[in-house]
Amino acid sequence: MKTVITGLLIPFIGTAGGAACVFFLRKELKQSIERALTGFAAGVMVAASIWSLIVPAIEQSEDKGRWAFLPAFIGFWLGILFLLLLDHVIPHLHREINQVEGPKSHLSRTVMLVLAVTLHNIPEGMAVGVVYAGLMNGSGTITAGGALALAIGIAIQNFPEGAIISMPLYAEGKSKPKSFWLGVLSGAVEPVFGGLTVLIAGLVVPAMPYLLSFAAGAMLYVVVEELIPEMSAGEHSNIGVVFFAVGFSLMMALDVALG
Repeated sequence: MKTVITGLLIPFIGTAGGAACVFFLRKELKQSIERALTGFAAGVMVAASIWSLIVPAIEQSEDKGRWAFLPAFIGFWLGILFLLLLDHVIPHLHREINQVEGPKSHLSRTVMLVLAVTLHNIPEGMAVGVVYAGLMNGSGTITAGGALALAIGIAIQNFPEGAIISMPLYAEGKSKPKSFWLGVLSGAVEPVFGGLTVLIAGLVVPAMPYLLSFAAGAMLYVVVEELIPEMSAGEHSNIGVVFFAVGFSLMMALDVALG
């Protein structure tokens, strides 16, 4: 149980560490740096979705023969549809941020910024939770090293996410402590949803392939809907592509080395 709790907290620590950058950096992050960090985060999430979630989901369904892909297929689409539903409930940053006008623009931007990143963190917390649930239930396709690799990989991509929240908020006039705590707050949903997923998955072990691929679908929805448009915005978008490749290869290496 201690291993599971530690694994659930590692991504949250990554977010808090990134938010703490507001105490050490004086200026707002440059657009090129934000684009690079966003691309890096997208690369990590895509690699984690494939090697840590979808592949184990298919491996756990090998007894179905040629239909081994079906649970992963169904779970993946459920994850996509779940995030599509949330997309209609919570306004996403890249669609709404430029439409905010008037004296309340800073407040509105702050709210949307925190909501957008918080939404990103929900499927990430679920992904870590379902992997550790599989580890607890003795799934042969999930190892302690593989679960740790996923937690560390998401923590790495959460670090720039925390900075992307706290630094702009400070530049808008928020105090450093408030900017920091808003950044930390955006990551608090990860251990919460991770813990809930562990509890649910522990009750429905046969559904593990569906839950793994559900988390993968939700994470990939976030990548395509949010992160790729942000990393490709403006001129010289190739920096986002390069750091996408860096994040992807790093997470791939972590999963193989620790798994």
